[in-house]
Amino acid sequence: MSEMARVGAIDCGTNSIRLLVADVDPVTGSLVDVLRRMEVVRLGYGVDRTGRIDPAAMARTLAMATEYAAQCRELGAERVRFVATSASRDASNADEFVAGVRESFSHYGIAPEVISGDEEAALSFHGSTGELRARGIPGPYLVVDLGGGSTEFVRGADAVEAARSVDIGCVRMTERHLRSDPPTPAEVAAAVVDINAAIDTAEQEVDFDGISVLVGLAGSVTTITAQALGLETYDPERIHLSELSSDQVLAACQSLLRMTREERAALGFMHPGRVDVIGAGALVWHEVVRRLAGQGVHRVISSEHDILDGIALSLAG
Repeated sequence: MSEMARVGAIDCGTNSIRLLVADVDPVTGSLVDVLRRMEVVRLGYGVDRTGRIDPAAMARTLAMATEYAAQCRELGAERVRFVATSASRDASNADEFVAGVRESFSHYGIAPEVISGDEEAALSFHGSTGELRARGIPGPYLVVDLGGGSTEFVRGADAVEAARSVDIGCVRMTERHLRSDPPTPAEVAAAVVDINAAIDTAEQEVDFDGISVLVGLAGSVTTITAQALGLETYDPERIHLSELSSDQVLAACQSLLRMTREERAALGFMHPGRVDVIGAGALVWHEVVRRLAGQGVHRVISSEHDILDGIALSLAG
């Protein structure tokens, strides 16, 4: 019987900060949730424009980091990793963020890590595809992690074969293009040009041929899945590993994009922090799914497990 290790994983992105405390079996690589949380803190708000982290966003994020650190201690996590978005490295006031996280997690002696694109791809891939392999759903998979500032494309079967991150995300596309409520055809058309140029860039490095399953990760994708499934409330167990046809996904994306802010906010499954950016998320996912459908890939699986699970698994060694 192998010894389970209790670990804490934090993923701090452009839009949200997430915590997973889990018991991990280092031999099998299986993982049992103890606690999973997500808060929208918008750390990356305006960084694209100003080059610095907004003071209110900084305060919100550091307050949540302190809360997460306390939960890791209370639940007895032995080791913790805090992985952060590149905004926490590239912003002119990034030092303040690093110092705040160090202070919150002083018990564990850690600082926020801005990992390389390659490591990010590997963590996302292993976190999201382990269960697919266990269920006998064969690769090669194309894993697409649709974030706030960027989107990662990762191809592989048992391990990563190729990966590319491009600068299209739900926050970035909202700030850059989708200003009206609902967005105008001209705004949508301009965003689509940007999105398709980025998908072209990804496809130069990550071969889309011969993919058996498109695997979508992160909040935009799981929210679109809730719309496609017609859920009344957000239900991670219904969403996780649910399979949709490309047509079902495209229809759900189009319906979200056409809604007003008020209509989106009224959806029972919609997280309040996602209301403003889900239109752009839907547009990015629409274009990705459409591109893959054109290459004959019609199996689309949504995963609630992603880089956060990969970070937790990386601590089990």
